[in-house]
Amino acid sequence: MKPFRKNVALAVDGGGIKGVIVTRALAHLEEALGKPVNQIFQLSSGTSTGSIISAGIANGLTANQMYQLYVDLGNTIFQKSWRTFFHPLTRYRYPIEPLADALKKYIGTNTMGDLWNRSPQIDVVITTFDLVENKTRFIKPWKDEYKSWPVTQAVLASSVVPTFFPIVQGRYVDGGVGAYANPCYLAAYEAMYCLNWDPAETTLISFGTGKDPHHEAGKFDSYYPWQWITPVLGAFLQSADDQQVHLVGNLFPELDFRRFNVDLLEAIGMDGAGKIPELSKYGDKMWEKVMNDETEAIPSVKASGGPGRKTVPPPDH
Repeated sequence: MKPFRKNVALAVDGGGIKGVIVTRALAHLEEALGKPVNQIFQLSSGTSTGSIISAGIANGLTANQMYQLYVDLGNTIFQKSWRTFFHPLTRYRYPIEPLADALKKYIGTNTMGDLWNRSPQIDVVITTFDLVENKTRFIKPWKDEYKSWPVTQAVLASSVVPTFFPIVQGRYVDGGVGAYANPCYLAAYEAMYCLNWDPAETTLISFGTGKDPHHEAGKFDSYYPWQWITPVLGAFLQSADDQQVHLVGNLFPELDFRRFNVDLLEAIGMDGAGKIPELSKYGDKMWEKVMNDETEAIPSVKASGGPGRKTVPPPDH
């Protein structure tokens, strides 16, 4: 594994229980470097399950503690009930209380502003989609607007996938509803333009939560209208993911950007708690990729035939 640069940032995709993959890989990283993740990363950005991991790092949890959190509570948070059996006749599949209780137990009562005052200081970017204002919100510890937000509220607001959990405060849903299910561009922008890091002295590690296997041609020929929801959503998420990776790779060429993901042999849902043993093995594979610097290919502007002029479209920070 190539050594990290002076400044190190982390970006973690959404994916529900598939956060097991990332926490497992990070636990291996801690062991290899001999220090906890809050001493490895100075910036962490996450959406949905990535927000849980990012907030956990900022609160001083080790990667192994977060891995055990997923393992111990997966079946509790995604516990089957009459709601899951009668879905989609119900408004949501799982109550939010088990997730909220778990976050309070592991993260505590800290506010976002408290994170900015911790030592070592870690910047955090958590995304949520505001249905009232119809925009993605970027929740950060140094922004006055969010200093008083409990960290658990910010994480819940980022994690409540529509139809899986009830929405937060009648307006906030999973940050992946927007274009930032993969928040690597947010992390790069935060590092370069908010923290003023030198890209030549910065490493950005971006973790996916597993890629579903490809479908065979003809599979969708006989689909009914309601069956298109999942593949259309998957197409949007994959396109948004590719867009974020492309932006970082081409707009910040001096940045040491390393994007890692693993191919899943079968599709695993965000509530697939019964697949935790398999997800743990995928986490081991992710670590092997990190250790061997097996990053995902990033298409370049020149290779795609673009004009080559780089502009930096800022998100609404």
